[in-house]
Amino acid sequence: MTAFKVLPVPADAPEPLPEPAVGDLRLEAVLGVLNDPLRLGIVRKFLLEREEFDHSCGWLGLDRPKSSLTHHFKVLREAGVIRQRQYGLERRSHVRIDDLEARFPGLLRLVADWTPPEPA
Repeated sequence: MTAFKVLPVPADAPEPLPEPAVGDLRLEAVLGVLNDPLRLGIVRKFLLEREEFDHSCGWLGLDRPKSSLTHHFKVLREAGVIRQRQYGLERRSHVRIDDLEARFPGLLRLVADWTPPEPA
């Protein structure tokens, strides 16, 4: 089983961009955004490989246009899966581990422990 370490918010971190409150998180919205393989992969990478508090989308190393990644990150944020902060011209993100665990216990563990099928 995967253990999640919630990293402390740095004192100089900007305020998060608009996002749903914990009580407003909806399971169907979270599962809906995780239905997309790219977004599921983004969340899994954040959960499994993070060493810092926030990461830019470039950290993921995805060969996708910036506009496509911006869209996917916005969808994840609006569903309440990630939290984003604006650092100058760059948005940095992390998974809302505490909030999602409080609302949907065990969901992130399922996401992290899931093994993608081998390509055919």
